[in-house]
Amino acid sequence: MLPNHAPLVVAEQFGTLEALYPGRIDLGLGRAPGGDGYTMRALRRDLRHTGDDFPELLAELQTYLGPEKPGQMVKAIPGRDSRVPITLLGSSDFSARLAAELGLPFAFAAHFSPEMLLHSAHLYRTLFRPSEKMEQPWLMVAVAVIAAESDAAARRLFTTPQQRFLRLIRNQPVELLPPVDSLDAIDRPWNAFERAAVESRLSAAIVGSDGTVKAGLERLIEETGADEVIVVTDTWDHEARLDSYHRVAKIAGMIDARVATANLS
Repeated sequence: MLPNHAPLVVAEQFGTLEALYPGRIDLGLGRAPGGDGYTMRALRRDLRHTGDDFPELLAELQTYLGPEKPGQMVKAIPGRDSRVPITLLGSSDFSARLAAELGLPFAFAAHFSPEMLLHSAHLYRTLFRPSEKMEQPWLMVAVAVIAAESDAAARRLFTTPQQRFLRLIRNQPVELLPPVDSLDAIDRPWNAFERAAVESRLSAAIVGSDGTVKAGLERLIEETGADEVIVVTDTWDHEARLDSYHRVAKIAGMIDARVATANLS
């Protein structure tokens, strides 16, 4: 979240990582405040920032990561001329437009803000301008995915992220909680407004058996033209998360094979 950090500090931190692991570092940048009011205050010490200066902060950071310019007084060491690849992160069309204008990759946070996904994906691809970094747009979509042996088992695991968003709405701590049979049966059940809000936040989630998840991922890729899918799997039990990842990896392999065949034809 770039507004929380000085661009020079970010350039030197990621310049250090790039020096340690050449060619393996990507830098994702967002303009949101990040966290609740207490966290924002701890990071910024000043809550007046709105994120409107994000384009200027980004340009400053790119200067530090690029080649030294004549007369440049402030330099990132390490970081200077590292050209660490930058991806813009977003949950609205602001960063979609900016990424398109600058010819940068764009990652959309559909795992918590799905309502603007299709609009932002369309804008990004439509407005994209080739740059020295990229000739074609590159869209990543982050989405909640839980795969299990059956639809019912996956839906039960899904009550963990549902509880998390419910607690967020209620301004409560958002640590992961064990799954339940239904959020209608917890100590303080959700009401109609809360249920609608949680379901809206998680409306892009892909939850179910292998077949259900495969169909959901294929539909997501078809609707958005996503070049990459970032899988977000919040489960209480770590073994359930690993099992979901293994299942999704196999599903992704089948989807990749189908896409490769279609491209060849």
